[in-house]
Amino acid sequence: MIVLDDLDKKALDHFRGFVVKKDLVGIIKGGANVPAFVLEYLLANTCSTEDEEKLKEGMENVKKILRDHYINPEESTLIQSKLREKGRYKIIDKISVELDPQRDRYWANIANSNIRKANISDELVRTHEKLMLGGIWAIIEMEYDPMITIGSVVFPFVVRDIKPIQLSNFDNTKISDKRKEFTKDEWKTLLLRSAGYEPQSEGFDDRKLNLLLCRLVPLVEANFNMVELGPRASGKSYIYKEITPYAILISGGQGSVAQLFVNNTTGRVGAVGLWDAICFDESTDKLFKDRDAIPLMKDYMESGSFSRAKGGEISGSASIILNGNINQPVETVLQTSHLFSPLSDEVNYDTAFLDRINLFLPGWEISKFSPKNFTNHFGFSTDFFSEILKSQRKTTYYDAIDNYFTLGAHLKQRDSRSVRKIVSGFIKLLHPDGIYNKE
Repeated sequence: MIVLDDLDKKALDHFRGFVVKKDLVGIIKGGANVPAFVLEYLLANTCSTEDEEKLKEGMENVKKILRDHYINPEESTLIQSKLREKGRYKIIDKISVELDPQRDRYWANIANSNIRKANISDELVRTHEKLMLGGIWAIIEMEYDPMITIGSVVFPFVVRDIKPIQLSNFDNTKISDKRKEFTKDEWKTLLLRSAGYEPQSEGFDDRKLNLLLCRLVPLVEANFNMVELGPRASGKSYIYKEITPYAILISGGQGSVAQLFVNNTTGRVGAVGLWDAICFDESTDKLFKDRDAIPLMKDYMESGSFSRAKGGEISGSASIILNGNINQPVETVLQTSHLFSPLSDEVNYDTAFLDRINLFLPGWEISKFSPKNFTNHFGFSTDFFSEILKSQRKTTYYDAIDNYFTLGAHLKQRDSRSVRKIVSGFIKLLHPDGIYNKE
């Protein structure tokens, strides 16, 4: 029997079809290496209900879709065989694209299906630019055509169509209209449950909940620069990997000028112009492949733009997040150095770089997560939730603090800017209708 609290009922009353029971993802996911936003995209259509029978039916439907179309890596040979036999087949997988300059063409790579060098049209690549930057999860219509050859080599796999796994349209007025039906605490709880957390679980106090909300600020506030250092298994990168298709996770040492900023050969703008947030995971190790990336990153973090070669000034709106593990007690770190010292040696003593950070999130205050900290209540489905967050990036409350407070003259301009951006981010999260007061 499903037990609902008052907030569950209210969420279903006002957002039916856009909320899901959050523990269903874990039940369905099993060992599948598929992001939560992919599963909840499928769940939202059939499992936004408190009816136990309909929930079971919806879950079975999602399981069937995954069984028929989601590809586990160990099934790659089987799916290639199915494609050959059927001629055309839809799969759920992560797809990326690379340019082959020698042949002057694009090739698609399908991750779990282990399909390399699949034919893909220039038009599809132009339509979905993120294919060139780490790839996207999508429902992919594949075709098998053994007549496609280059020289004596057959390249039979063809990508015919791509449907990214995210909402095709979103109307923010639904959020603006319905926000007034919830108290601030209810809305805060709904946001955190939507991110997978259970605010009412043991170990969470108000400060920890606000720190968890801080992880969402880079997704609603453009050009927001944040550092989080904390223990392992505290979910530092979870938001940017699982909750939104608009963020990209870059492993330590993998950031290049071409990937992040601009490819001088093609003129294609990099990740800062295509994603809402770029999270550098393991940023206590090496951050960048190229030393040239550091001055470009400093320019970008300061102004949201950079200059490179003959391309002139190029702008972007992606927020920058540096996540890393802190392996010593904070007291020990402070006795021997400073709080930024665990970051990569490329930047940890570069005051010009560090001055551009808007928020340092003390991740050591957030306990390692245990099962009780993850919610089994209703929250926004991640595809809908990610659209809520994205829609707020168009708005700014940069001057909102001036209505109630005066910032001290001792604050440097960069400090003042950071305070304003943090306040703006929290207003967007807690008051997406733009109605707020001093409290």
